[in-house]
Amino acid sequence: MRVSKLLRFRSTSLQRCNIKQQYVPQHKPALDDDIKRLEDFLLSKPNVVVLTGAGISTESGIPDYRSEGVGLYARTNHKPIQHMEFLKSSNVRKRYWARNFVGWPSFSGKQANATHHALSRFEREMRIQSVVTQNVDRLHTKAGTKNVVELHGSGYVIKCLSCEYRTDRHEFQHILASLNSTFNNVLEMTRPDGDVEIPLDYIENFKIPDCPQCGGDLKPDIVFFGDCVPRQRLDKIAEMVYNSDGLLVLGSSLLVFSGYRIVLQTKDLKLPVAIVNIGDTRADHLADIKISAKCGDVIPKLFDYRKSGSANSNS
Repeated sequence: MRVSKLLRFRSTSLQRCNIKQQYVPQHKPALDDDIKRLEDFLLSKPNVVVLTGAGISTESGIPDYRSEGVGLYARTNHKPIQHMEFLKSSNVRKRYWARNFVGWPSFSGKQANATHHALSRFEREMRIQSVVTQNVDRLHTKAGTKNVVELHGSGYVIKCLSCEYRTDRHEFQHILASLNSTFNNVLEMTRPDGDVEIPLDYIENFKIPDCPQCGGDLKPDIVFFGDCVPRQRLDKIAEMVYNSDGLLVLGSSLLVFSGYRIVLQTKDLKLPVAIVNIGDTRADHLADIKISAKCGDVIPKLFDYRKSGSANSNS
């Protein structure tokens, strides 16, 4: 009986691991020399800003857009929402919120992985200054990192486009559920690859509440494609870079200018840049260190020799 339970546990664990890894593109193993180089970089520069992208969350089961073969662009015809389309079209808003409603339980249930937890540890050990993330998944916060700037906002906050109203996304899910009780087979609309398929009649009949304060339209507090990052947020990040001694980029191709801009700011200050990412990035020519590897194969191993040494001395 115990053997049977153990085998089932191992099988379930392996399935979960495979599901999470299905969004990680093909990659080569990290080299020990690369890990040592990055470790030396951080030891000499304990006040770096860390910029993270979708590549660190693929290991938590959240797909990115551009990775070859496994990104959303490669796997589906679904394109990211455009800011002006959301503003102008009630049909686009209905489609967006219907898909978001169906996908929210899975998205919000994702957990921080070893890279997120390592960065949280680095913050506690004062090895890094802060984290700027291009992701809207709140996984850095779930891992315990305190000083996080969400460059593109967060999927966990809903805002009104016409007034200062804000509400929690979990609470908003309850509101949507009460208005759309016919969506009783939500789980069946979620595909194995994490995408959602919603019949047209569901979308047409999907009900979205107005802002309870002014009657305006509601949207997640996310910078959609075609929108601009708030100036106050950009100024805060520029100040963080100015007060840093370098930049570490993790899991980002830097093709979106809002992230690439941070690299340019760093180099304008003649500060070093290190990049860990599977595949090429827009800023490879500016990097002082470039490691082509999975973040989870590199970041959690940094400074790990201290634990190994302590364990060996006690044995």
